[in-house]
Amino acid sequence: MPIQLSESLPERTFQYQNSLPPLPVPSLETSLSKYLDAVQPFASEKEFKATVDTVRKFQEGVGKELHQKLLQRAKTKKNWLEEWWLDTAYLEVRIPSQLNVNFGGMGPYLEHCWPPAEGTHLQRASISIWHTLQYWNLLRTEKLAPQKAGKTALDMDQFKMLFCTCKVPGVKKDTIHNYFKTESEGPCPSHLVVMCRGRIFTFDALCDGQILTPPELLRQLSYVKECCEGEPEGDGVSALTSEERTRWAKAREHLISIDPHNKTILETIQSSLFVVSLDDATPYSTPENYTNITMESLSGNPTIRWGDKSYNSIVFADGTFGSNCDHAPYDAMVVVFLGWYLDQQIKATEGKWRGSHTIRPIPRPEELVFTVDEKIRSDISHAKQQYLESTQDLQIVCYAFTAFGKAAIKQKKLHPDTFVQLAMQLAYYRMHKKPGSCYETAMTRKFYHGRTETMRSCTTEAVNWCAAMMDPTCDVNAKRKAMLLAFHKHNKLMAEAQEGKG
Repeated sequence: MPIQLSESLPERTFQYQNSLPPLPVPSLETSLSKYLDAVQPFASEKEFKATVDTVRKFQEGVGKELHQKLLQRAKTKKNWLEEWWLDTAYLEVRIPSQLNVNFGGMGPYLEHCWPPAEGTHLQRASISIWHTLQYWNLLRTEKLAPQKAGKTALDMDQFKMLFCTCKVPGVKKDTIHNYFKTESEGPCPSHLVVMCRGRIFTFDALCDGQILTPPELLRQLSYVKECCEGEPEGDGVSALTSEERTRWAKAREHLISIDPHNKTILETIQSSLFVVSLDDATPYSTPENYTNITMESLSGNPTIRWGDKSYNSIVFADGTFGSNCDHAPYDAMVVVFLGWYLDQQIKATEGKWRGSHTIRPIPRPEELVFTVDEKIRSDISHAKQQYLESTQDLQIVCYAFTAFGKAAIKQKKLHPDTFVQLAMQLAYYRMHKKPGSCYETAMTRKFYHGRTETMRSCTTEAVNWCAAMMDPTCDVNAKRKAMLLAFHKHNKLMAEAQEGKG
């Protein structure tokens, strides 16, 4: 029977998109109650009383009217928050994206088969890129299993933004350009962009419809590297993407006005699968200390990454990897899942390529050379300077905690995430002798185009537990009781936030 046949077929990546429920509007009463709970640990008795009075007036007055407007909006949109969140949190923000909005960090492979080693970076990059292209193909053919929470399907829309996606600056508001298409939707760009020493190259990642093999990718990367070695650095136009957004938008408009071909180059970068950044830095990080590689990924050379691309894969000269991603089109877990996939594939093959070493006749990478004038050169110089000054304010320490992991925490029947959140509260309380204002992100992907909700992790219960831990007269049973109350409250708030009731 046809129904039995359809049930036996594997689930397609995006098949549940249109059947996901709409994002609910939390009740006004619940939202205000949670707001007061979140304020209480930080307010004096007098301040809290005044806040309660203000909230009551809001609830009985304009709050009712505003809440009705939200309910009306929710009747016409499957996700009433989506457009507002994207605009306010990302697209209308005018401060530079690269250091203030983008996320980035280490690649996961150095724990297994790829510790830092000179002379390995291009070969390793060719293998990493090949596996990344396999992931792109899984998405394009919808063979990546849709993610679920138990039996509940989760929204997969953000995965369409991982490849072939770029933010484009506007004078007042940016836009997201997404060129990705599944096979059933039509043709999808298949070219890569490689940046090296301020210069930009591109080549197609397919040959006769087949993904280039690691030996073929290695040939392309080696050609780019050879072109750049012993030569002056390029103009470093990509540094403009690290600039304040309106300033970058105006520089981009000027760039296009100089030469129409510049617009073609911009389109090539924007539509590319992703950017490969060949970085001369050698962070020499270890599985115990990721500080250097994390710092380089977040604040490294701005002339070899396109800050508005949804994915920059950074290849360091010591054979280690990082990433830098624009936050607007998707949340960090999307690239974490890609990183996990790459890690598993590379670990399974011991970081080696065991396929054919035959190299097909493929065109060499093409260099993309912008036409620039003195104004653009001045803009690039200004962008580099403000970027460098901003990086001086960035402090990062990134160690791996190896004493125990989530298995040990689960044995105690505690939630690992809650454990870490409460540990941070206690650490802050010990250092500063007061509670620390903090929020944790909750995932709302069980709803149509759901992204995140906010959960305030500094609860009254958490503060009471911190105080108990610091009280020498408090016995262990009282501390345990206070801790379990804090765990229970955190878990309850997180569960509610995941239901869109943050």
